Amino acid sequence: MVEPSLGNSNLVDESRLRVLERILREAQRIGALSNAPVAEIISHAKWFANAMPHTARTAVDLGSGAGVPGLVVALFCPQLSIQLVDRRVGRTDVLVRAVHALNLVNQVTVRCCEISDMTKDSSWAKHFDVAMSRGLGPPIQTLNLSRDLVKPGGAIIISEPPPGIDSRWDQQQVRALGLEGPLRIGAVAMFHVKQFGSDEDEFTAS
Repeated sequence: MVEPSLGNSNLVDESRLRVLERILREAQRIGALSNAPVAEIISHAKWFANAMPHTARTAVDLGSGAGVPGLVVALFCPQLSIQLVDRRVGRTDVLVRAVHALNLVNQVTVRCCEISDMTKDSSWAKHFDVAMSRGLGPPIQTLNLSRDLVKPGGAIIISEPPPGIDSRWDQQQVRALGLEGPLRIGAVAMFHVKQFGSDEDEFTAS
């Protein structure tokens, strides 16, 4: 797969990337992340940064686990305020330490909760410009939870299988959720959350 261009993102200090690599290797050691090469994991996560709309200022990483893609996106998209969400306190404790190690405390927050609980909380429902996830669960369930956290006009970015595999998205179900897409951008799929009362909004990627 072609390396993401990252035209949407700033250059990252090499020392911070080395810290991130150490964090991800430790996550692999404790079984919180797959054993794929760390460089490959970061490269895959860069597609989320590359797909991020230029107008987005708030994002949520659902089922963040070891912090992929959220920590990677935070480094490459410093304009974003990002919330990392996981329901396992052990994972969120590690994420808090990672956020401090990467000096991201002014940009990234960590929340330990069930995502379904967030969707029912008026403080978070329809709150974010973008929801992203790498491997949260069944595709339509992921879209449903993500849609409930994203503002009308916002975007959902989800990791996709390798090119050549048949689409896993049922267009009727996607439309029923008030979404348009998917638009494939490298290793991710991007969906547009329609504005209320407008079924004709054009779906464009920034």
